[in-house]
Amino acid sequence: MAGERFPVSIDGRDLELSNLDKLMYPAAGFTKGEVIDYYTRIAPVMLPHLADRAVTRIRFPNGVDGTHFFEKNKPGGTPDWVRLATLPVPGSTKSRETIDFVVVDDLATLVWLANLAALELHTPQWRIGADPDLLVVDLDPGAPAGLKECSAVAVLMRDRLAEDGIASCPKTSGKKGMQLCCPISGSQDSELVSAYAKRVAEELAAMVPGSITAKMAKAIRPGKVFIDWSQNNAAKTTVTPYSLRALEMPTVSTPLTWDEVEAVATGAEEPRHYRAGEVLDRVEQHGDLMGELLRPGAALPV
Repeated sequence: MAGERFPVSIDGRDLELSNLDKLMYPAAGFTKGEVIDYYTRIAPVMLPHLADRAVTRIRFPNGVDGTHFFEKNKPGGTPDWVRLATLPVPGSTKSRETIDFVVVDDLATLVWLANLAALELHTPQWRIGADPDLLVVDLDPGAPAGLKECSAVAVLMRDRLAEDGIASCPKTSGKKGMQLCCPISGSQDSELVSAYAKRVAEELAAMVPGSITAKMAKAIRPGKVFIDWSQNNAAKTTVTPYSLRALEMPTVSTPLTWDEVEAVATGAEEPRHYRAGEVLDRVEQHGDLMGELLRPGAALPV
């Protein structure tokens, strides 16, 4: 029933769930209860990618068709058992020097955020108090380019990064494009990581100028894949692997196999985004396809 609250205990943490029948994705009939169920079931593979990282949430109190807001600071009524990290935020639009970020290290915190209708979770490329341990490349297609074209660029990017000893893990953005996430040494600052990503993006754009751009100007993007190297800026975040996305359907930022990416790139398979239930099935089949991100990677060439 609307407004009904359900006290639950998760690993010794007490919280209340509410409005479980509220439609978060009306076109799909997907409720808040199903959002909470998805995040509960995906937690074993998602939590390691959230752990020790400050999380930015995008909340949709009345579902994806309603208003939404970005939230970095801890919300009112945050339980005292939720881990917080007070971090500087240079250039904050609200003129704050620091923000108390939520850190999602456990299932109880993940469920608490899901109950607050935090459908999307975004994390930075670094763990708290450390330099980046991830390099992220965002592949953003300009129509009529789409996921097929992104897949072809992803394969080129994978091969180029491999020349420098950098491994890469592909995932869909859950919206229109893709991202490559690469484990790196964690011993180099964000300026160096961003400069390296820009250099590689510009190399590929020079190699295939008709299909790839490394420039941010939207006027030159139609029909091309923009390799967004700026995701490695210290102020940026990227949607966390396995996060829901706020589209008409409950799509997910989904880890892929390279065989799947190559099949889409060559036209052997149709490009597609995956929904929550399908992603749970994929995890049963594959486990965490981004597990390599949890191990130290190589240093970038200077």
